[in-house]
Amino acid sequence: MLRSYLRLLLFGLGLLVGVQVPGFIDDYAKRVEAHRLEAQQGLSGFEETARRFFNGDLNALVAHYRASDDPVFRNDAQSIGRLVERVRLLDRESQAMQGPWYAQAWHVLVDADRALLDETYRAYRYQVLLAPQAIAWGLGCALLLAWLVESLVLLLAMPFSMGRSKQVQQRHWR
Repeated sequence: MLRSYLRLLLFGLGLLVGVQVPGFIDDYAKRVEAHRLEAQQGLSGFEETARRFFNGDLNALVAHYRASDDPVFRNDAQSIGRLVERVRLLDRESQAMQGPWYAQAWHVLVDADRALLDETYRAYRYQVLLAPQAIAWGLGCALLLAWLVESLVLLLAMPFSMGRSKQVQQRHWR
C-alpha cells in the first residue's frame, strides 16, 4: 500500500515538474524577444548612419570608428561592436525560438544563451498551465519519472530476490 502511494506521489511530482516546461520555454522566448527589440532599438541610430555613409554595413561603420584619430570614436567603436554582436546573438536566439516545440525545448536545454537562461530562471514564477501542450509535457514527465524510478528500484532489488519462490514473486508483481 505504501508503495502505491509512493508511486502516486512520484507521478504527481513528475506531473507538476512537467507542466512547468512549456511556461519556462515561453518565458525564455519572451525574454529573448524583449532583449532583441531593446538592442535593435539601441542600434537603430547607428544603422541609419551606416545606411547613409556605408551602404548599410555596420561592420564598415565600426571599422571607420576604430580607425578614427579621435579617442572618443575609437572608444565608441567597441561599444557599437558589442551592440552589433548582441543584436546578432539575440537574432539567432529569436530564430531558434520560432521553431516547433521540440526544437525550442532542445534549444533551451542544450544551446540557450546562459545569461538569458539564468535571468529567465531567476524571474520565473511557477505556474500550472492547463494548455494541451503543458498537460502533454506533464504527463510525459510524470510517466518517465515514475518509470525510471520504478525500474531503478526493481534493478536494485533484483539481487535480493533471486532465491524467492515463484508464488512470492507473483504476489509482489501485481
